[in-house]
Amino acid sequence: MKKSIKTPLFLFVLFSLCNNVFGQVINHNNDIWLHYLGKNTIGKKLSLTLEGSLIFANGFDQKQQYFIRPSVDYQFTKQISGSIGYTHHEFFVYGDVPLNRVVTPEDNVWIQGVYSCAKNDFKFTHRLRDESRWVGVATKNEAGDFVITNRDYRNRLRYMYLVNYTLTKKEDKTQLFAFLGDEIFMNIGVKAAKTFVQQNRVIAGLGYNLNPQHQIQISYIHQNLWNVPNTIQENNPTLRISYVTNLDWSKKK
Repeated sequence: MKKSIKTPLFLFVLFSLCNNVFGQVINHNNDIWLHYLGKNTIGKKLSLTLEGSLIFANGFDQKQQYFIRPSVDYQFTKQISGSIGYTHHEFFVYGDVPLNRVVTPEDNVWIQGVYSCAKNDFKFTHRLRDESRWVGVATKNEAGDFVITNRDYRNRLRYMYLVNYTLTKKEDKTQLFAFLGDEIFMNIGVKAAKTFVQQNRVIAGLGYNLNPQHQIQISYIHQNLWNVPNTIQENNPTLRISYVTNLDWSKKK
């Protein structure tokens, strides 16, 4: 009898200890991501890019975030390019277990390198981006309300691998294509972070070139995200709709 009581008691204690050590709230959000990416060529190798997004959580019920991201890009060779850019984010309060207590701003400056190569109907892209981030931190004021009082500096490294495959062509130019990839976000030197991986995105989708200047994409992104103390993990299936432009202003008179 004693043995039969001790066994479940032991399992209960072990389970409680595991929960204390590995305890983590997992938050699920079904997101919709409206996305614009526009490249503007202004010289033989120089271009300006503007990217913007508005992301909603759980359909269109809640705003998740928006960002605007301008950059200056230089094409070193046919396969290698580099960029310097800036991003402004606003993260909102959303979900059953919110990551943010109040609307939280973030500003970052970044530098990136991209290597692309093609073989037959495949195109392979590697992108490495180093972000210097200034993230808003919320603390309670005298009234007991959370407000943004200062910014934390955090460094983050992002690596993306993407494969494009041409499905149909028109006049020997890609028209319909599929893509599959993954992007991992890594905390670099963030002492408070309990995880090395801050975020991961798996992406798969289809793109269609309306003409050489305009493209539309629809993709599925599965996002996993961990907060700094690793007490909350987000698991977000996401539908992204993208409009992409590629305009050459250097040829205009």
